[in-house]
Amino acid sequence: MMQITGMITTRHGNAVSVAEALAPDNLRTMTTTDDGDTVTTMITGTQLRSVIASVDDYLMNLAIAEDTCSVVSMEKPKH
Repeated sequence: MMQITGMITTRHGNAVSVAEALAPDNLRTMTTTDDGDTVTTMITGTQLRSVIASVDDYLMNLAIAEDTCSVVSMEKPKH
């Protein structure tokens, strides 16, 4: 059986919030972590179509999380 593993790393102004927003949507085959200004997600699977579908869903969720976290951080009052 073939094992497929991929890693997606992206930079964000608020990586912690983006990673936290993504984590609930992770499948059992996905792990998301943050480190400084980056978010890294590992995706594994045995079926190429499933991995591609997971990456596609993840990228859509990533775009929404980034947009949402950016708007929320802009709305916070600065002291």
